[in-house]
Amino acid sequence: MSLGLLARSRFAWITVLLIASAILSYGLYRHPLHPTPLLYYNATLVLLLVSFRNQFSRSSLATGTLFGMAAAMMVFSYGVFGAYILGTGFHPQIRDLSSALYFAIETISTVGYGDILPVTDETRLFVVSLIIFGISLFATSLSAILVPLVQNRLQLALKGEPLAMTQKNHYIIVGDTPLARNSYRELKQRNLPVLVILNQSSQDAAFQPEDLVIGDASDTDVLKGAGAESALAVLALRADDSENAFVVLAVKELEGSAKTVAAVNDSKNLGRVRRVQPDMIIAPQVIGGELLAMALNGEVLDSDAVVRMFRFTGRDPGKKEV
Repeated sequence: MSLGLLARSRFAWITVLLIASAILSYGLYRHPLHPTPLLYYNATLVLLLVSFRNQFSRSSLATGTLFGMAAAMMVFSYGVFGAYILGTGFHPQIRDLSSALYFAIETISTVGYGDILPVTDETRLFVVSLIIFGISLFATSLSAILVPLVQNRLQLALKGEPLAMTQKNHYIIVGDTPLARNSYRELKQRNLPVLVILNQSSQDAAFQPEDLVIGDASDTDVLKGAGAESALAVLALRADDSENAFVVLAVKELEGSAKTVAAVNDSKNLGRVRRVQPDMIIAPQVIGGELLAMALNGEVLDSDAVVRMFRFTGRDPGKKEV
């Protein structure tokens, strides 16, 4: 969830807010007059999350699925180990993990057979929190994962199944950022074949309609439809660094000959993006800072100096492959 917050994921924000609020509520119930440092931490965390809620607005099918699975594992772990630790507060008592697992699934699914009952205030509060977590997990997972899938299916039903691209030796740009638009314009001016993959259709004149492919670029089927296996390069130029990493991984899964380029918008993510091993990493903010510093320092700005600013992974920077 911390990685999700760093990526400004809305799903991670909701999950962390629920967990921190539950810990804070339970701590205030247990220690109303003597709050612990953990309670102060969670109270501060809840206030910060609420105050900066507008900063966590990014979402995608890939990241939503990843954090949805992580949240499901957390809720099930909370239910199983919570029931096991508080086992003496149930009737009959829960004395093993298998009984705790059975009770957790029974409660999260809201089936409630009634064969195991909470008999103390602590276990009743635990059961209430587990039910709330289960319902919240279902609702957020439904909105983060199933809704985009249903929308994509409806678009296919209305527009028809997209035809596979027959282009070869072309360039594929992923994203609708200023860097993506400028790259598209420069490639078109050089009469190079280029396609653009967007999550939704765009009426912007920056892209020609015949060059657009609608879909999630981290989906291998969408990449195949755009002819990524026979492309010269796939440029992941989205604003979200984590989404760019997912696109690179999807291209590598196709095992084609296309080179991969990943944009990094936050210099803190350079190391993380480098782990997915794109052929080239471009960090516009970092390059701009280096160029400005060189100009102010009176250093020579030749082509070799500019090429060295690009982050190549496992390849000779002198080879202009992309």
